[in-house]
Amino acid sequence: MAFEFGMFHEFQRTAGMSEEEAFATSFEQVDAAERWGLDAMWLAEIHLAPERSVLSAPLTMASAIAARTKRMKIGTAVQVLPLCHPLRLAEEAATVDQLSHGRLIFGVGRSGFPRTYEAYGVPYGESRDRFAETLEILKRAWTEPALSYSGKYYSFDNVKVTPKPYQKPWPEIRIAANSADTFPAIAKLGHAVFVAVRLGTLEELEPNITAYRNAWKEAGHPGEGKVFLRAPVYVAETDEQARAEPEESIMYFYRYLGERLVDSASRAGVRAADERTRRGDRLQHITYEEALRDKIIVGSPARVTDRLLDLREKLGLDGILCEMNCGTKIPHQQVMKSLQLLCEKVMPRFN
Repeated sequence: MAFEFGMFHEFQRTAGMSEEEAFATSFEQVDAAERWGLDAMWLAEIHLAPERSVLSAPLTMASAIAARTKRMKIGTAVQVLPLCHPLRLAEEAATVDQLSHGRLIFGVGRSGFPRTYEAYGVPYGESRDRFAETLEILKRAWTEPALSYSGKYYSFDNVKVTPKPYQKPWPEIRIAANSADTFPAIAKLGHAVFVAVRLGTLEELEPNITAYRNAWKEAGHPGEGKVFLRAPVYVAETDEQARAEPEESIMYFYRYLGERLVDSASRAGVRAADERTRRGDRLQHITYEEALRDKIIVGSPARVTDRLLDLREKLGLDGILCEMNCGTKIPHQQVMKSLQLLCEKVMPRFN
C-alpha cells in the first residue's frame, strides 16, 4: 500500500486578513495541491476562533473542493460527531461522497475542547456516549433501507435516509484518538486511526499504536489496521531555511494551544483536568529545539524524506496529514513553496 500524503487545512485567517482573503488564499493552495499530485486534502472543523480560521463547516467546504477537483481525496479531520444531528450528517456526508464520486474520507472525533460544546448547548461530559451513538446511527443510516433506532439521545422510527453514499457500505471512516483507552476501542470497531502530537511527543505514540494493532488482531479483523499521523511539516530548499521560516508561527501556536488547554481544564465534563493543566503549562514553555525534536517535521526535501521514512518504519504509519501552516503566521507564498517541494521532491521517494 502506497504511503498517503495529505495536507491538513484550517483555512487559516492570518492577522490583518479579511475572511474573503482567507478563503481565496486557501483555495489557491487547494488548487495547487490537486495540480501537484497530493493524495488528500484534510479539512479541520474549527468554531468560534475568528483570529485563526474560517473553516467551521467542513462538509460544505468538501463540496466546494469536490466541484473544483477531479482526483484528490477530500477528508474531514475531524467532523466533531457529538455536535451534529446524525440524520442530517448522514445525508450531508453521503451527498459529498456522491458529488465527489467516492473521494470522501470521513474522519471523525470528539474534539478536546469544551468551549464549542458549551456554545452549542451540548454537555461535554456526554461527548463519548454521543459520539458512539452518532457513529452507530450513521452506519445504519447509510446501509439500511429504513432505519429504526432507539438510543439515549436519539430515536428514529422507519426513516429512509437518502442519498446513500457512493462508496459501499460507506466512505472510509477514520477516528481521531488522543487518550490511551481510545486506541483499542477504535481497533475493535475496525476503523483506521488518526494520531497526533499536539499534546505529546512522537516517541509517546508507539505504545498506543501497538495497543491498537494488538486489539485489531484480537478482534479478528483482516490486516493490521491503518494509522495516519497529523503533524506540522515544513519543507524548504535548505535545512536552515526550513528551521527559520516557520519558527515564529509554530511557537505562537504552541503558546496559543497551551493557553486553551489550561482554560479547558476548568470546564465542566473534562476528565483528567490536572493532566490538561500540566500539558498546557508545558506547551507554553516549550523551546523550539524541543518542538523540532519531538513534535514537528521540518527540513530540506532530503531531511523531511528521511524523517518520514524513519517514522513510517518505527510507527508503521500508512500516511501523514501535513499541517503546512501551523500557527497561521507562515506567509501564503512560503506555504505554497513548501507544499510544492513536498509534492515534487518528497512524495516520489515513497511511491
